[in-house]
Amino acid sequence: MKTYSLDEVTDKYIGKKGTPKRDEFENELRLDLIGHAIKQARKERNLTQAQLGELVGVQKAQISKIENNLTDARFETILKVFKALNAKINFNVELLNQNLNLI
Repeated sequence: MKTYSLDEVTDKYIGKKGTPKRDEFENELRLDLIGHAIKQARKERNLTQAQLGELVGVQKAQISKIENNLTDARFETILKVFKALNAKINFNVELLNQNLNLI
């Protein structure tokens, strides 16, 4: 029986890196990981979703949606959530194979 790597399976069923379908898949995966990190940090801080929502200025339902990747939360809201959780945030941007023309 032949085994396949995760990259091989993902390439076959989702699409190769750089294709729109693969980019969308990886973006969804990253948002899911952010939601999981928020949920884990909230629980480590012994906060309910309602309590975290109060700290951030949003409803409990919004925190639930972020944690469960059910919404496209604004970047500003995500930053507020991590700030309320007293979490350090690292943000990395890479521009690959692009020419930027500043006029």
